[in-house]
Amino acid sequence: MEYLVTMTTHVPEGTSQAEVDEVRSREAAHSRRLAEQGQLLRLWRPPLQPGEWRTLGLFAAQDAAHLEDALSSMPLRVWRSDEVTPLTPHPNDPGPASTAASGAVKEFLVTFAPAATEDATSEALKDATAAEAVRAKELAGQGHLVRLWKTPGERRALGLWRARDAAEMQTVLDSLPQAPWLSMETTPLSEHPSDPGAVRS
Repeated sequence: MEYLVTMTTHVPEGTSQAEVDEVRSREAAHSRRLAEQGQLLRLWRPPLQPGEWRTLGLFAAQDAAHLEDALSSMPLRVWRSDEVTPLTPHPNDPGPASTAASGAVKEFLVTFAPAATEDATSEALKDATAAEAVRAKELAGQGHLVRLWKTPGERRALGLWRARDAAEMQTVLDSLPQAPWLSMETTPLSEHPSDPGAVRS
């Protein structure tokens, strides 16, 4: 099973820079080990306010208990709180093999939720839902759609996307057949130095 983990670090006041650097160094080394073991798939930095220290991580684990074992083994956990979102397969997910890409691109995390005006029984929405799978496959082939998940117990979907910039990303999202029935929240992602699956130009 895969999990999206929001990791927020609060370094205690009075901690020396030398101690921070030492813990960060151990964290980077441990992240490499977790990646080698197939537990850590990706790391990103979301937009941050001044002084914020937050990371998004995509992890794979047998279950929540095994995920907690991995998270608690990370050196930064002594200063960190983690928010875990379990991810379940989406029928339109192109799969992990799609994560390889070339060229300079930006990555975006997009949350999809049904719009308040949604009429689940409308013929137009049923047609759009059928067309969505075809469009998702096209966008995966073009390198835009990387991964797509559902969140358990909710009617939300979460997608990892790639585009040259925010404007192109919005154009891609507007092209989705279900776009008129969805609310979308797009989070631009920055490269994390310890990301095991970074997109390199």
